[in-house]
Parts: sequence; C-alpha cells; structure tokens
Amino acid sequence: MSDRFIILSGCSGGGKSTLLEALHRRGHAVVEEPGRRIVQQELAAGGTALPWLDLAAFARRAVEMALADRAAMKDHSGLVFFDRGLIDAASALQVAGGEPVLATLAETHRYNRQVFLTPPWPEIYEGDPERRHGFEAALAEYQRLERTYPLLGYETVILPKAPVEARADFVLARL
Repeated sequence: MSDRFIILSGCSGGGKSTLLEALHRRGHAVVEEPGRRIVQQELAAGGTALPWLDLAAFARRAVEMALADRAAMKDHSGLVFFDRGLIDAASALQVAGGEPVLATLAETHRYNRQVFLTPPWPEIYEGDPERRHGFEAALAEYQRLERTYPLLGYETVILPKAPVEARADFVLARL
C-alpha cells in the first residue's frame, strides 16, 4: 500500500480536475484522469476505445494507463493525487462485461485508505467533447463507486460542495 497515493474519485463533473489543479498549484504531484487522456487520444486518432463506442476497450486502456501512472510515481517522495485511477478503471471494466480484475488489482495495488469522493453537484455539471454522458449516467457511476470503495477496504470521504480552495484545505487537513 502506498499511503502517499491519494485518489480523488466520485461523480463525473463534480470538480475533481479543478481540485487536482488546486493541489498542483500548492506543490503536490498530480496525475490526470486516465479516461480523459484516453478519450483525447482516441478522438485525435479516430480510434474506437471510447466509453460511448466500446466501454470494455476503453476500460482496459484505462487500467493499463492507471498501472503505468502508479509505476511512474513510485519513487516520488511526497503525496501524489490521482484524478480517478486504477479502482475506477477496473470497476468500469467489470461493468462493461470485461475481465473481473477489480478485486485482484485492488488488493495488489493499494492507495491511501481514505478516498475523496466528489458528490453529485448538478449546478456545476457540464458536458464537453470528452464527457458526452448526461448527469443521470454520472449519478449512476457515482453510486457504483460509492459502494465499491468500502467493499475494497477504503474509507470514503465525501468532499463538501464548497469553493475549490476550501476543498483543497479539507483534503489536506484530513490527510
């Protein structure tokens, strides 16, 4: 387990990326969401490993990228904040009917026991070219992750609906 590896997960469009940017401005190492990077790559290349075309292929790539992200940060001495990551990707892969790898990967590649979840926040939710699903799909994903993390031995901490700097203060105070 790496207590230095902190997951920011939760509802799509709930402010994870904005919080990640705030933590980076404070000098912390951060890792951007695998899913968003994959969507950008696939759209640029005309690929099909997109969540709205082939969720299983997308999730397999997200698992691979999340494992590579962890390996790249293994020697970093300070806190590392991950926008989503391995557990989210493996959970999506299971939902897509892919390989049932969630329990194995979750046991082998542990993160800090506290996982910070952005709650559903319809007032700030926005779709974009990389986030094509609606709020209802984001809510369903949130509910799945909110159940999944405790089953894997993590303590979920729901972030307050507050300005980003207050959220960053909250996360750092909890750690």
